[in-house]
Amino acid sequence: MIKCYLGSLNKVKIAAVKEVFVDYEVFPLAVESGVKAQPLSDLETIQGAQNRALALPTDGIRIGLEAGVQMQAGMLFLVNWGVLIDLEGNIYYAGGTRIPLPDFTKEKILSGKELADVMEEHLQKEVRSKEGAIGYLTEGIVKRKDIFVHIVKLLYGQYQRKGVNK
Repeated sequence: MIKCYLGSLNKVKIAAVKEVFVDYEVFPLAVESGVKAQPLSDLETIQGAQNRALALPTDGIRIGLEAGVQMQAGMLFLVNWGVLIDLEGNIYYAGGTRIPLPDFTKEKILSGKELADVMEEHLQKEVRSKEGAIGYLTEGIVKRKDIFVHIVKLLYGQYQRKGVNK
């Protein structure tokens, strides 16, 4: 069985990878993103995902997943990115979610607070490893796992297709 390493111990991210990589043995590992706890741009979010993947053992597929925010047209958007590195060292990128965050989050996040902390403070409940901010923003229709499953599927699909477009 091929190994698949994930650069996170977050239950939601683990569940997302296991849902997509059903024929793989998934090994979640705690690794640093090398970026701020709350990435403030697509570039920083991508870098965090890539750093996580690069920090994993090289004897399997390596996946880094990162959530961040991106300022666009005066609004702060929730964004998510993933990076997959295969056994040959090929790197695949995938981005997902783009949804504006409520105004009450903007100032707090831009001053250095993490989105999960802001949401938990506002909602008075834990969201980080459950429905996430996306659950609140979509009235529970989309859950945090859903957005990571989407990104992992995009990564897996590119990996399966490797070499076809070369």
